[in-house]
Amino acid sequence: MNFSNSTTDNTESLKDTKLLANQWDSIDWSKIEYEVNRLQTRIAKATANGDRNKAKRLQYLLTHSFSAKAYAVRKVTTNKGKNTSGVDKKLWSTAASKMKAVLSLTEKHYQAKPLKRVYIAKKGKNKKRPLGIPTMYDRAMQTLYAQALEPIIETTADTISFGFRRGRSAKDACEQIFNVLARKCSPTWILEGDIKGCFDNINHEWLLSNIPMDKRIMKQFLKSGFKYEGKLFPTEAGSPQGGAISSLFANMALDGLEKVIQDKYHRNSKGNIENHYRAKTKVNLVRYADDFIITANSKEIAEEIKSIVSSFLESRGLMLSEEKTMITHIDEGFDFLGWTFRKFKGKLIVKPSKSSIKSLIRKCSAIILKEGKASTQSELIRRLNQMIRGWTNYHKHVVASQAFSYVNNTLYLLLHLWAKHRHPNKSKWWRLNRYWHRKDGKPWVFMTDDYTLINLRRIKIVRHPNLQISKTPFLDKEYFIKRRIKLKTLVAA
Repeated sequence: MNFSNSTTDNTESLKDTKLLANQWDSIDWSKIEYEVNRLQTRIAKATANGDRNKAKRLQYLLTHSFSAKAYAVRKVTTNKGKNTSGVDKKLWSTAASKMKAVLSLTEKHYQAKPLKRVYIAKKGKNKKRPLGIPTMYDRAMQTLYAQALEPIIETTADTISFGFRRGRSAKDACEQIFNVLARKCSPTWILEGDIKGCFDNINHEWLLSNIPMDKRIMKQFLKSGFKYEGKLFPTEAGSPQGGAISSLFANMALDGLEKVIQDKYHRNSKGNIENHYRAKTKVNLVRYADDFIITANSKEIAEEIKSIVSSFLESRGLMLSEEKTMITHIDEGFDFLGWTFRKFKGKLIVKPSKSSIKSLIRKCSAIILKEGKASTQSELIRRLNQMIRGWTNYHKHVVASQAFSYVNNTLYLLLHLWAKHRHPNKSKWWRLNRYWHRKDGKPWVFMTDDYTLINLRRIKIVRHPNLQISKTPFLDKEYFIKRRIKLKTLVAA
């Protein structure tokens, strides 16, 4: 199919739903993805060569191409939020509405609608986190411009940044911390940094001055305001959580912290990075989104780093949270991204954190004893397996055997309570023989003919392969393709 690069909604074809549905169904998505990736690679190469004007022209070409618009609409209508509407209460659930959206996406006279404000509970706290939900059209526009911005961010980002980036994950951040702290000569003091309301307080003026994208469109994203309980409120600062491009804005606002630390602690008088200077202070940074840790050789250096980070954040309208920002010795240990890092007799051990284990048990307990009182055994196993599989996949690359065994024992006790609630007048052995059976030589397996509960004790620990942090997904495609295949092989094994 041939489509014009410049599309507007002034056409009679937008009213023909059957034609629109046929157009959407006939799109070759592999070709669309290839075209988008090709343009993104060109943007990344132009950025790496320092040719800003060429990168800007290619960004314009991408945001006005049919392929990028179709890819943006498809992304918006296939993710988890596809059934959540904005203030206009519109959803794109049919093929015709999706195609109409593709042909209607344009920056001409674009004006973003206010966000729908909702509050969700913070993990393990009584406080609530504000979310701003854009309309479907605004989400598609944000996704479209995010495609043009992502290659620039990936090329210029800090090498030790792992959150909200393609080809990187929390496990990569964990391995990077392990590499920094595992040796006998490794740093012993850690600054645990937490930025107070990062997404809500980023300075708009800084974003508009430093992020390379269409300023008028960007201003629409930032200044759209939000509706709560029927009232309209302005957005004077921040990039609301819930937007497709917010994570890119937040990452770009925090990029540059690595250079600040290198300039202070790693460079010689000629401006070159030397291992001698790095080894002297042992200052290393690892960041995941707005959470980070910085290592140091002494508590005094850690205190000095804290003031440097504070001044870096101040220009961006941000500040460190005094409650959560701490300086800790490695022998006492610290929690980061759901893991506990601590040295025992000089050996670094990484385990699932106590809060992460408690959170899983709390969720499983709710499924078994509250929501699952009237559920069948098969439905209960299906829901528990879904939760257990996700949690164990996240933690199975660290020292987690003991934690897995503890969770397994706790689940066994909770399931006994569930069986007792269903059959209060039966004996313990009757309940055991009803719900627990022998399978593959293993006795007492909680199972039915269709489902078997995962035994956490049988999950093997598999180390996560190290990421070469200097590589980027747009300039080193072969490396990331091979790495993706390797990770899939490890999961399958």
